[in-house]
Amino acid sequence: MNPNMRNEKLRGLFEDLGFTGVKTVISSGNVLFEANEKDATKLESIIEHALPEKLGFTSTTIVRSLTELQELVATNPFAGYEHSLKTSLNVTFLKAAPIGHQSLEGRGFSILSVSDREICSVIDTSTAKTPDFMAKAEKAYGKQITTRTWKTVERIIQKFAV
Repeated sequence: MNPNMRNEKLRGLFEDLGFTGVKTVISSGNVLFEANEKDATKLESIIEHALPEKLGFTSTTIVRSLTELQELVATNPFAGYEHSLKTSLNVTFLKAAPIGHQSLEGRGFSILSVSDREICSVIDTSTAKTPDFMAKAEKAYGKQITTRTWKTVERIIQKFAV
């Protein structure tokens, strides 16, 4: 992991940008914050432009509101599935709506749903790994995506409440 992406440095960057209530969830770039600006595209641009200057690296930034995450959870996309050592439940967040539907089916993973905003997938970790799926997703949808486990999405929502 990039040492400049450590939680304390990310929190500092977001606070320097004027965001409030800044919190991080696990060490994979999940930052919770409050902002006067509500336009996600503008927020993404502000953050993406600050990363190289302040932390020395570039990264795609994808912003989702608490309401959007709660609505996703309310759809219960993984009903009937359980996250375990052999099964990984994942949400791939898309920065932009895909152009056309791309096939992501492959050995060891199944696609449960694809929308303009996210892809919900199940990975059988006994036959495939999350990076295998992510490589296929990047090939189909481009590099402006990010994948999180369902447990991480749930942790993010829980941390908003704290």
